[in-house]
Amino acid sequence: MAAPARRVRIATVVALLLVPVAGAALLVAGHQARQHELEGRLAVLVTGLLEGATADEHRRHGHDFGHDRGQGAVHGAGEVVCAVDPFGVEPAGAATVAEVEWVYAHHMCAITGPGAGWARSVRASGPIAVRLGDPPVVRVPEPGAGYPERVRRLVPERHHAAAFGGFGDDDAIEAARRRFAAATGQ
Repeated sequence: MAAPARRVRIATVVALLLVPVAGAALLVAGHQARQHELEGRLAVLVTGLLEGATADEHRRHGHDFGHDRGQGAVHGAGEVVCAVDPFGVEPAGAATVAEVEWVYAHHMCAITGPGAGWARSVRASGPIAVRLGDPPVVRVPEPGAGYPERVRRLVPERHHAAAFGGFGDDDAIEAARRRFAAATGQ
């Protein structure tokens, strides 16, 4: 009889130890799901801002697609199609879009044009900072010598590794590629 009672006590102790571990795992999984949902909403928002910007707005925040001045998202050289993959927000603890002041993301924007397929399109890409306000502000580090230092000044230190990484969401690029193909009739 002592052996079965001992097994029951051991099983009870093991179960009591596993309950907090399982609870913590559920909390972490829930937080990650909410974070992923927030990043998805921010990606859609920032993509819309970039794709809806006028040619002058693109120039002001550092994109040069080599096209003439135009109005709206459709320019003389074509339509701007973007992919956005957020990697950070400010303030750090923001949990909803309404709480987010700044979005830090990788972006890639391509411009459609006559005969230009995705692979040969004119593109701009890299880390960006977007202030969600009225009006929103898009900041793109200037390319060329000193670029890494400009990225470090633009993005908070806690996000530097992500800023110098690449797109973590291949689906965002694939969705932009599909929109590009639809815009060019390919």
